[in-house]
Amino acid sequence: MKTKISAAALAALMVFPAAAAAQQKTPPKPKIPRMADGKPNLEGVWQGGSNRIGTWEETNTGSGPLGESGPITPYAIQGRQPPPPYQPWVQKKMLESYNKRGVDEPMVRCLPPGVTRTTLMGLFPMQIVQTPTTVVILYEVFHLFRIIPIDGKHPDDLEPSYMGDSVGHWDGDTLVVDVVGMNDKTWLSGLGSVHSEKLHVVEKFTRMDENTIVYESTATDPDSLTGPWTRRGTIMLRPGTRIREYECEENNQDIQRYEELMKDPSVFMRK
Repeated sequence: MKTKISAAALAALMVFPAAAAAQQKTPPKPKIPRMADGKPNLEGVWQGGSNRIGTWEETNTGSGPLGESGPITPYAIQGRQPPPPYQPWVQKKMLESYNKRGVDEPMVRCLPPGVTRTTLMGLFPMQIVQTPTTVVILYEVFHLFRIIPIDGKHPDDLEPSYMGDSVGHWDGDTLVVDVVGMNDKTWLSGLGSVHSEKLHVVEKFTRMDENTIVYESTATDPDSLTGPWTRRGTIMLRPGTRIREYECEENNQDIQRYEELMKDPSVFMRK
């Protein structure tokens, strides 16, 4: 005797296996390391400007164009990003710097590169130290550091500086950092990309998994930009790496030669 199956039961048999299969195909959401207070744990030694998973040695000694190797994080930024919307006078400055082959680059004189450039600089590691009230970023390059109070306020007596003043707050699992008080001696992006002391940067640090922080910065400056400029990248965990002493002045062999060449910029003019 055959058992009769209702239309509803038959429909359930047809739908549920498909739903179960769909659920199995969906990768599990990665666990985010967290502090005791429940906030994402950003601590560790990291490398900006990279999208490769692994130790420093595993990811920076390969055969790629920049020596990169290893698997790419699934949160890597895809495609080219829009260039900064520079005002005409900045574009002119950039062309002048290009013709001088960048010898007016502030870092040539061992000066800090500024907030966003330092964070996404892939040549040197940085370490993040975190408490419920403060996040500290220690950069190997130029001995730079940032102390970011959580839910703090910018002081009223700010003096313009290379790295500016940073305050942060949590927006869900994203650390949002507001940066003001920067001087006009750093470059925003590439050659000659100058800015004014009105520069304002908002950064977002979002830890996506064990290996990856997605970083986003939005810069505004009414004196050098025609509108906001948003830049995105990934910051990768580098297990077993430590930050070391960095002495720019001691190793800088070219500063005197550059100073002499700057007296006659025609030497650098491209033909």
